[in-house]
Amino acid sequence: MLRLCILFALLAIVFGVDRSKFRTCQDTGFCRRFRDGPVADRDGQFVLDRASLTIGGEQVTARLASTLPQKQPLKLEVNFLKSGSVRVRITQEDVKRWQPTDLLLEAAFKYNAPREATASEIPNEWAGKDPSSFSAFAFSARNGAADSDVLVIQHRPLKLALYHDGVNTVTVNERNLLHYEHDAGSGVSAAQGAKAAELERKRRERHQGKEIVDYGEDGLAIYADGTREEKGDLDTSEITGGEEAARATGESFQGHFDSMPRGPRSVGVDFHFPCADDVYGLPEHSTPLSLPTTGPQGRYGDPYRLYTLDVFEYELQEPMALYGTIPVLWAHGHRCSADAGHTAGVFWFNPSESFIDVADAAGKAAHWLSESGEVDFFLMPGPVPKQVSQQFAALVGTQQLPPIFSLGYHQCRWNYRDERDVAEVNAQFEALDFPYDVVWLDIEHTDGKRYFTWDKKVFPTPHEMVANLSAVGRKLVTIVDPHIKRDAHYHVHSEATAKGLYVRTKDNSADFDGWCWPGSSSYLDFTAPHVRAWWATQFRLEKYAGSSLDVFTWNDMNEPSVFNGPEVSMPKDALSLAGVEHREWHNLYGIYMQMATQQGLVDRAVPLAAPANALFASSSAAAQLQDVPNAQKPRPFVLTRSFWAGSQRYGAMWTGDNMARWDHLQVAAPMLLSINLAGLSFAGADVGGFMGDPSAELFTRWFQAGAFTPFFRGHAHHDTKRREPWVFGEPHTTLHRQAALLRYSLLPLWYAAFFEAYALGLPAMRAMFYEFPQLAAARGVDDQWLVGDALLVKPIVQERQTSATVYLPAETPAAAASLWYDFHTLAPVATTAAQQFQLALPQVTLATIPAFVRAGRVLPRKLRVRRSASLMRRDPYTLFVAPDRLEAADAAPAATARGLLYLDDEESFAYLDGQFSVRLLSYADGVFRNRAHPDYVDRLATLDRAVAIARAPDAATDPLDRLVERIVLAGQARAPAAVSFVAPGAAPEPLDFVFDAATQTVVVKLRPVGARAAADWDVVFAR
Repeated sequence: MLRLCILFALLAIVFGVDRSKFRTCQDTGFCRRFRDGPVADRDGQFVLDRASLTIGGEQVTARLASTLPQKQPLKLEVNFLKSGSVRVRITQEDVKRWQPTDLLLEAAFKYNAPREATASEIPNEWAGKDPSSFSAFAFSARNGAADSDVLVIQHRPLKLALYHDGVNTVTVNERNLLHYEHDAGSGVSAAQGAKAAELERKRRERHQGKEIVDYGEDGLAIYADGTREEKGDLDTSEITGGEEAARATGESFQGHFDSMPRGPRSVGVDFHFPCADDVYGLPEHSTPLSLPTTGPQGRYGDPYRLYTLDVFEYELQEPMALYGTIPVLWAHGHRCSADAGHTAGVFWFNPSESFIDVADAAGKAAHWLSESGEVDFFLMPGPVPKQVSQQFAALVGTQQLPPIFSLGYHQCRWNYRDERDVAEVNAQFEALDFPYDVVWLDIEHTDGKRYFTWDKKVFPTPHEMVANLSAVGRKLVTIVDPHIKRDAHYHVHSEATAKGLYVRTKDNSADFDGWCWPGSSSYLDFTAPHVRAWWATQFRLEKYAGSSLDVFTWNDMNEPSVFNGPEVSMPKDALSLAGVEHREWHNLYGIYMQMATQQGLVDRAVPLAAPANALFASSSAAAQLQDVPNAQKPRPFVLTRSFWAGSQRYGAMWTGDNMARWDHLQVAAPMLLSINLAGLSFAGADVGGFMGDPSAELFTRWFQAGAFTPFFRGHAHHDTKRREPWVFGEPHTTLHRQAALLRYSLLPLWYAAFFEAYALGLPAMRAMFYEFPQLAAARGVDDQWLVGDALLVKPIVQERQTSATVYLPAETPAAAASLWYDFHTLAPVATTAAQQFQLALPQVTLATIPAFVRAGRVLPRKLRVRRSASLMRRDPYTLFVAPDRLEAADAAPAATARGLLYLDDEESFAYLDGQFSVRLLSYADGVFRNRAHPDYVDRLATLDRAVAIARAPDAATDPLDRLVERIVLAGQARAPAAVSFVAPGAAPEPLDFVFDAATQTVVVKLRPVGARAAADWDVVFAR
């Protein structure tokens, strides 16, 4: 009866985000105080003490004095990175604030010696000024290139201006909004203690003596009698005492008190981008790709907030915080060059809670406010999008190279009920010849929400269940959340407690106790390396009973989510094991958990011989891993909901609790494009929407769109109807299967795009402005995208849509027409400047998926139908060639095309031993050529990738010895006279081909000649 009462109480929840649970700028002291800038008589402004300016070694340093004599001075440090960025740090001279020390790459600490700019290098606007009023330094934003960038530091008031080729792309402190609240000591005052006690008394009164048996995700208590705590805020006004009292005694929100034992410690500064028309980034927000302005005159009243939170059924077009944060801002525009465009970026290396205002200001402006930490940021000069990506990747890393199975379709639900349910779902995919790779299990598969366990009543033989999936090339993913059930008989909890691995209360008197799915829970301190090492051991096959090397991991609720905590999270004054307040590392909890989980999936491949009581058991596994061939180490797959800059090194993410609504389908693309710009390519949104029941049409359109996004997973809440791809019946089942088949045929293209993400830091899913930065019209387009640089997709995302338009731009601003090819037929498609390069599609049906191949590209595909990506690994390739111009019947061939094919074993780390090949596929002068790519070894070395290239750059290595079975050449007005295959040192061999005049394509069969994908050869089309 009690369970029924609780269930009814839960069902009474009104669906939709409860905004009152989450703070705005006005609810947040540091944002409220400084959003409009420092108050002159309270905060002052900062000027550079010219006498203190020092240029030595690898750094420029100076003392910053305040215009208020009572203010302590600050220290300015500037470094010029070999990777092209400029690092600027402003710190207290006598206090070192906490920063993460294990998230930046080594390249972030490799500097060039500062060089003062010569008179001819000083930008024109500074040439006539008093030379004693500023300092200028020349450097190169491209490693090894000639110096073409200049940083000017104005002394009074402090201002930093970055120039590329004489053009000012970023200015720091243009509006004198730099502020730095100095430490006020430590410890909880008597006033703070009294305030906390008063809030606790009021909280107890709210529950009226009732026994609490659970908390909902809304943070409201559920009582033993089946009733539920009523929504309503505590009246805190009488104990808040105004702004100054809050600064002195801490802050409260919704009945939760933050003692702020070190007092207010916020920092902030403004950035100006004179060349920019648009700014992008700051994920995760449900907003357009081009970020709307904020403030009284902006589209959004509140600033963009970066604070990882569990936001159920989030609203759209909102700057409020969501599950992950990446504090990087891109600026792009044509204000300084109409025909070229300028791109620059800022990475704010401060993980504390932040608010960012965006404004129009003769370009674009941003004002950054953070609760704590340092003023520490990297200016990324660009000047084009791909260089900004590479400059950012040099700081935080690139996308993990995923195992091929993870790029297939994933089938998930909260929850598949039992082993029979899993078997039946798998069998239906088999019966329909419907490809998929992974089935997922949510929290109900465990024994009472105890992770690393199974509910033996419904999953009695997990080994057998996993083995049955493995037998048909499929995998299993199980959920492992960070909250650990406080149960002395639960081995994970008892061991973690005994070893002292949990986050602590604010007074360090006990392990922090919060409420989540298991009820009363403890939370591991993933900021501690030894805790991460211990966590990794939990995934070992001998510890995780029922697991196998075909079982992978899903980290959810790792914002972290605490149902009865402030904003459904952990109190900011909780402590890490090192005594650091949660406010400093809140946004990092997710990345540290995913980091530890990934290590566990790597370590488990090695039998562990370590003492049973070894705290650092994972270190032993790591040592043994050095002796295991990389070819025997399976690549891990870890999905996370919470993330930060650099999470791409550890796996994939998804956009959380979206809804089965058309507007949620529409916002998925700009959200994923923003996340990709921030370096995290392996991103996706739940197909069909997590919450609610999609119509058959909505699910079909979402499935079609999802098939062209990096992470492709269907998922649903347990209160929704079943929605496997066949439940809507025909014609939808067939349409879903067709979309899935397209996805699987394009896995070679996706794999090449992910190799570029891994090797160079380029996004796998690319915004139009990213590939066409020279075109002003591309800047605001976020309802279509490119897979890599070759395939443009514009899904249908409107209900009952019967027509569409697609933006198919030309390569240059001056071009009168563009050329693309229909992906489905390879028929040429042209648009003109008079049409604004818009292609009208007047007849859209439910089967329509508008997709186009970019002229001048080669698209690798696999066309054999298999049940999973794992079973396609050895299949041959078909190469689709889309020339950059149509071949006239009476002219010599002049068209060109190029593409990339990446080859390795698709499942292990053997590529680290040089067991891979990067192929440059090209077409020119009527000849198709397959060659080793000449650039990638040097590019990998430039980015300091940990890749042991155990071969010459032109060597050919394909561990699976795959073939190319055909070439499809588009844009041909007539059939060739003959086609021949030419291998080095061998006589030409004639090839069979078929010419289709309707689509203007030539199909060439290569199987008779055994054209190896990793070998050099030509195919000659004779006229």
